[in-house]
Amino acid sequence: MSLRLFLDCADPQAWRQWLPSGLFRGITTNPTLLLRAGQPCTLERLEQLTGDALALGAQELHLQAWGSDLVACGRALAALAPGRIWVKLPITRTGAAAARTLIAEGHAITFTACYEPAQVLLAAALGAEYIAPYLGRIGDLGRDGHGELVRMQRCVAGVGSPLRLLVASLRSPNDLARLAAEGLDTFTISPAIAEALFAVEPTEAAAAQFERDALGG
Repeated sequence: MSLRLFLDCADPQAWRQWLPSGLFRGITTNPTLLLRAGQPCTLERLEQLTGDALALGAQELHLQAWGSDLVACGRALAALAPGRIWVKLPITRTGAAAARTLIAEGHAITFTACYEPAQVLLAAALGAEYIAPYLGRIGDLGRDGHGELVRMQRCVAGVGSPLRLLVASLRSPNDLARLAAEGLDTFTISPAIAEALFAVEPTEAAAAQFERDALGG
């Protein structure tokens, strides 16, 4: 597997800033991120946003289904850009039932709100392509988030599943580096974390020195 980075954001302005960089495979979002970005959670608006993201070079969009009929919503989301949409569903009994139907119809699924290592086995058994564990929120519960994510990855490897852990709720660039060193390779990060990855003071100082030296000191 190769490294995959996604931008966890529903702000088109941030998409315009970061997607052309070539760093990100695509976008992940959900109703909470839409609300924070001042975007209505409607199929009509998501259709417009999907067009914007694809025009900026996104290969994948992971969009959260909502409402009383997750199957119908999932179908509608997938139809916004066939082959480019991953329908996000919570790893609950209701979400799993919807996923079974959608996967049987050929739709790609990303499970969300993963907190326990055993939940990745449910996603693997159902044939989902991704599951998103919430690193920071696991830590907020007083648990070892990094250790739990490593256990999840070992579960996936242990059963030989192609399921990818789409690590979410990262709080710092160090989270990314620590988990990558343990073999995790798929992450969704906020624009703030993307900025922080480049905000390395000694690197910026060295680059400034190069420029001064190029002009003769």
